Amino acid sequence: MKAPPTVPMKSASMPVLLALLMVISSLAGCTAINGDSDSDGEMLAVFSYSPSSNIRTGDTVVFDASSSTPSNGLTYRWDFDADGSIDETGRSAEWQFDSTGVKTIELTVSDGSKSSSQTKEITIADATALPPNAQITQYADEEDCSDDDLDENTHIVLWICEMDKSMTDRDISETTTVTLDATTSEAGDSSQYITEWNWDLDPDTDKDNDGDSENDVDFSGETIDWSNVAPGEYEINLNIVNSAGLTDSDSIKVYVSYAGKWSDFEMGGNTSGNAQTLDFDVNIVYDKDKGNTIRKAVGELTYPQIDEDCNTIPGATNCRAQLDIYAINEEDEEASNTSERGLDQRTDGDCDEDNNDCVHLTLSSYMFTDTESTYGDGEWIFQIRNDKVNDLQVESFVIRLHYR
Repeated sequence: MKAPPTVPMKSASMPVLLALLMVISSLAGCTAINGDSDSDGEMLAVFSYSPSSNIRTGDTVVFDASSSTPSNGLTYRWDFDADGSIDETGRSAEWQFDSTGVKTIELTVSDGSKSSSQTKEITIADATALPPNAQITQYADEEDCSDDDLDENTHIVLWICEMDKSMTDRDISETTTVTLDATTSEAGDSSQYITEWNWDLDPDTDKDNDGDSENDVDFSGETIDWSNVAPGEYEINLNIVNSAGLTDSDSIKVYVSYAGKWSDFEMGGNTSGNAQTLDFDVNIVYDKDKGNTIRKAVGELTYPQIDEDCNTIPGATNCRAQLDIYAINEEDEEASNTSERGLDQRTDGDCDEDNNDCVHLTLSSYMFTDTESTYGDGEWIFQIRNDKVNDLQVESFVIRLHYR
């Protein structure tokens, strides 16, 4: 008899082998695509270069693409002469330009399937060209609003003086014009000249979104008048360009302080059980991020100790005047007042203490910081308050805002 034909049997290891092949295949696919966690994010070519200005022929310029995204798994291709060919590769590269003019630089990054490019223009000057020297002319008022001399040789310091304010205008809203002068700037050498004077009035804000907050052009010109400047502290940048395409910058602080004076006005008496008040509106700025911070705000009140029109018995205690200054922030919170000061202690400053009371209320810069224990800046009220029955002819009230 013939033996029955043998039936080939399936190997028990076949399913295991097939599963192993599938795993290997899937792993091979992962190695072809960068496994970094941000590989599926937006691809963006970004580069910077150093030096960032005043580049001359023969200078070595370092280009850096490390800010491109994603951070891993990219190739970097550099075209430094705008001919469409690859001049360098790598996340960083160095290049020297042998001719002058405006050069277009292109970076292209790729992950093998997608790519992104960024281009920038840089100006290359001749190797012998000299950079300009930017200079903002410093000046200051000779005196403040109290006729005290100002000793200032570093910043621009100005005072707005309204020393004859009307009682119908108890709002501090006056502005001034600041002249910004760059005439002492130098072009570099006798063969060069300045082609641009650009003024940036807010170096903390990048208004043109070019990555440099200090080069925005708010005004252009060798000398400009910056108008409608409110009391405050400001930093100004000047950026100049010479005929060789080289640049320089300068900066200066501008301080605008204020004093307003109201004279010979009547303060009504408390005849209804409620104190008589007069409000004076003051805008106070304390913006630490922009460097615009008030140093102090002061109210100065001068009035006669006894009103000459007092109709009570001479020497009676209720003829003795007492006016107080209150400071109230824009949240209607009372920050400080002079009411606890005794009648024999009201002789601040240069005061005719035999006849007058002179009461000062000083608020330091700390009062205007934005914390839980302070009162913030914004629209404040300086208030004169009369709790006495008698009305009074006030000699003067002065508000000073010191930004320097």
